[in-house]
Amino acid sequence: MIGFAGLSHLGIVSSAAAAAKGFDVAGYDADASVCAALTDARPPVVESGLPELLREVASRTRYAADASVLAQCDVIYISVDVPTDAANQSDSRPVEALLREAARVARPGAALVVLSQVHPGFSRALQADIESFEHKRLRLYYQVETLVFGIAVQRALTPERFIVGCHDPTHPLPTALDTFLKAFGCPILAMRYESAELAKIAINHFLAASVAMTNTLAELCEAIGADWSEIAPALRLDRRIGPHAYLTPGLGIAGGNIERDLATVIDVASQRSTDAGVVQAIVHNSRHRRDWALREVQRAIRAQAHGGVRVGVWGLAYKPDTASTKNSPALALVEALDGVSVRAYDPKARVNGSSPHLTVTAAPLDACRDADVLVVMTPWKEFAAIDVAEVKHAMRGRVIIDPFAVLDGARCIAEGFSYRRLGRSADA
Repeated sequence: MIGFAGLSHLGIVSSAAAAAKGFDVAGYDADASVCAALTDARPPVVESGLPELLREVASRTRYAADASVLAQCDVIYISVDVPTDAANQSDSRPVEALLREAARVARPGAALVVLSQVHPGFSRALQADIESFEHKRLRLYYQVETLVFGIAVQRALTPERFIVGCHDPTHPLPTALDTFLKAFGCPILAMRYESAELAKIAINHFLAASVAMTNTLAELCEAIGADWSEIAPALRLDRRIGPHAYLTPGLGIAGGNIERDLATVIDVASQRSTDAGVVQAIVHNSRHRRDWALREVQRAIRAQAHGGVRVGVWGLAYKPDTASTKNSPALALVEALDGVSVRAYDPKARVNGSSPHLTVTAAPLDACRDADVLVVMTPWKEFAAIDVAEVKHAMRGRVIIDPFAVLDGARCIAEGFSYRRLGRSADA
């Protein structure tokens, strides 16, 4: 039996995926309402395909608000989300507390696997205490999580690889853990604790570098009349970069996970007197690019001949297919437009009361009604299906700022709009 302690986004998706591979699963969370909702296949998080998966695996899952549900598990994952504060700093104390709670109820010889993201050195610092806990001969491991909001179910069911941190990677993994991981049919990379903890951070740093370089060059396209959408295919055909490279211009880095890892490396580099200038440059580039929409809105406002400018915003989540607004460029835009009337719509995110000049509407056309400027901040698929003529009829002004090219740019221009998107010069 596989156990999961901590049923936040990470634990919910991971436990459902484990059951989908045919394993009996026990899930523990101190919040009884979360356990009841999962038992009824009503996940408290937004994730495509998750309710259906929970219904499919209901006969192999048991969720309870009593940690003793984990007592018969051969492997127990510590799977609570680790939140970050406004400075992108994370607090690992809840992970440690949950790990010790799991150790208290675990059967002798069980493998405890920290799936929550932790700072380098976390596992090594606790290894001796956990493995000697009450003479139970427990084994402590750290596994790199692969949660990506919006496609979490897909990635949990078909991971690219498993990265497992160990006290001594030359020793074989426990049979129960090895059997479980092999059921997913992907490579298993065993390494020392510190290497696995840093591997997760390294993955996010390489992603961040791709984001920063793409956004830097896309901005240059906007300035000189080039078109990034013409350049990206050339890069994808380069073997050193590849077809899956992150080459879509965006509004900086959002969501919290990558930002946390950037902040971690800056902090650790400062403590150990190593250089992190390139990481600081990525953070600076991200903040600059996040404000692209704000600069475009301000330019449009200055061009208005009347006062009382109104701005419509489509999308508040930091990306589509999730309700999360952590480090959302849309909310940063709303906050920066202090004094400007903003009406916004998002199909999933809920942010009522976040700003006194923001009104959240029930439909996208309501958000742009009588607006001078429409900004499409989250590329939800439903926005692409909206008739531009209806948008024109609803709006007062004729400016559309569409960073991700969700709408048909040529149609917008044909309807008389001034149209702006990332990586291309104005109205081109």
